[in-house]
Amino acid sequence: MGDSDFIRQDFQRRLREIPAQGMGLSVDVYTPDLFELVKKLRERGLRPGYLEVFKATTTALTKVRRELSGIPLAYHGEGLWITQPDVQASPFFDRDLEEMVMQLNSLQSLWLNHECATKQMAGYSFGTYLPPLYTPLSARVVAGNIALVQQAMDRQAARADGTAPLFLLEMPPLTYFAAGTIPISYFFQLVTGLTPCGLVLDIGHLWTVYRYTSACRRISLERFIEEFLAEFPLERVVEIHVAGLAYHESADQLQGGQGLPEWIDAHAAPIPSILFAMLEQVLAHPNLVSLRAIALEVDTKPIEVIVEEYAQTVGRFSFLVQQAMARDTSVGQLKKATCCPVSIQESECQSERQQLRDDYERYARIIIGQTPILGPEWQEVALEGSGLRRYRTAYVPHEILHWGGDLEGMFPQTCLALAERGVCLAEFVDFWFRSPRPLTHSYDFFLLKIERFFEFATERIPEMRASVQQECDLLRRAYGQANEAGESMVELEWTR
Repeated sequence: MGDSDFIRQDFQRRLREIPAQGMGLSVDVYTPDLFELVKKLRERGLRPGYLEVFKATTTALTKVRRELSGIPLAYHGEGLWITQPDVQASPFFDRDLEEMVMQLNSLQSLWLNHECATKQMAGYSFGTYLPPLYTPLSARVVAGNIALVQQAMDRQAARADGTAPLFLLEMPPLTYFAAGTIPISYFFQLVTGLTPCGLVLDIGHLWTVYRYTSACRRISLERFIEEFLAEFPLERVVEIHVAGLAYHESADQLQGGQGLPEWIDAHAAPIPSILFAMLEQVLAHPNLVSLRAIALEVDTKPIEVIVEEYAQTVGRFSFLVQQAMARDTSVGQLKKATCCPVSIQESECQSERQQLRDDYERYARIIIGQTPILGPEWQEVALEGSGLRRYRTAYVPHEILHWGGDLEGMFPQTCLALAERGVCLAEFVDFWFRSPRPLTHSYDFFLLKIERFFEFATERIPEMRASVQQECDLLRRAYGQANEAGESMVELEWTR
């Protein structure tokens, strides 16, 4: 039996342990309040087939499992950064992996869903997801990192019957640009050819792939989906997500040159009708043979909007979803990678990982404007240009200054003092990316923002060190108390 045949059979063996979950919701524990949301759904006679819960504290997730005992729960992880070649060397990786397994067990989840994306690379940190470099080398490293996580789940999260949660890799959104040397669809074909993971296909993310690659300039959306799915390993898709799209707060709401809005992934926004048309096209595809679940991603969305959108989606798609879930795996045309099979061990060589480290260092420096747009992965980005400029000049500054906590709300006294001395807060963006920094703790953007702003403010006004430290201590203490109480930090006054 060849490597690729063994991997496919291993995936199918793992898939058999996952019953159909039907239509559900991908949610946050806190925003909106999950228990209030379930109550409102029940009042409308709506019972989600399952809930996929985003990473929170283990205490909060244990409470969710206890209070919602009648609803199957799945887990959306965060922070393992499997796209990065040096993630296994992180001093926090083992601890983060252990926490992830603990949370899987607390939810009794059938899978771990994790984005094929990162928020940290080459010593630089970001607030929202950045897609991987779409190259063969990157695909091999991603597969190797997934294999390591799956092995940990097999050892530590196995159930009484010997089965373990399945790793699901989610195709990430594009925020105005993508870099790589191979099509995104083929990248995921390479990954699944090397490891028996499942996939999550997010319909909104798929729209951003169309919008922020050359596809939107040469073919229609319907034709793009047809071509994309012909190469994408659709037979590995276990879950489908549907979420909102919207203009970013920092963006001018202008149509692009092709008459397409410059939308990005936005869970708080309404789901546009175009995504439901795309969903119909995906559900009808004969190679969608492993589907077990479909969820609306609704974290941060008002409860009344969630209930209405879910009711309408169930009414429109229940039959099509049931048909897709009943499709026999023997019907799909399982693809074989068009390259020679490469074992996980062969993909782990240090020279390749060092090459990818260099590639990601260039990635980080290009997107923050410290390095010219050079290299084969960046040819299309260099030709198009405007997407990366928008990311650099509007999206990233907004992210550093406002996302996950507005600086003026977090540090009112310090910001006032800086303004009185003529220090513009925009200078903090340059300070943030001035140089790469070693990691000091597991990823938490809010805590990182506190740490970096303290450094910035005390560099600009050294005599204010004590007062800045006081505001930092207050924020950390309140944040810890909020987490312990199971409250969302976004509900705290200073993050509004």
